[in-house]
Amino acid sequence: MLDKEQMVKLVESCGVSLYDTEIANEYDKKIFRIYITSKEGISLDKCAEISRILSPIFDLEPPLEGEYLFEVSSPGIERKLTKPEHFTASIGEKVKVKLTNKEKFIGLLESFVDNVASVRVENELKQISLAEIESIRTYFEW
Repeated sequence: MLDKEQMVKLVESCGVSLYDTEIANEYDKKIFRIYITSKEGISLDKCAEISRILSPIFDLEPPLEGEYLFEVSSPGIERKLTKPEHFTASIGEKVKVKLTNKEKFIGLLESFVDNVASVRVENELKQISLAEIESIRTYFEW
């Protein structure tokens, strides 16, 4: 099977970065989804290019057992932060946070050090460890 490091190299050879992967179940179908990013943004053509490169490899070495769909996508303007590098890359952006205690708020991600996010909510700086976060994503005011 294609390991994560090999997948990263293939994606980067196309001028983009691998943001994340996920396995989703939608409408009784398994989906193996790859999220890609770049500073210039992600076009449909770039998603198609990555798909054309990886699909034949996955035909020979499937990432999942059984039937599945393969998708290449942008994580979107409001993207989930799941890894330390996601937090670091999002410093200075607004984030929407839901804590394990069900508290919810929107603030500015000011820093991320030692798995602790510093989020400014109005005049208060909240220090939040990863263990306290149920979900967090970048937030865009429309």
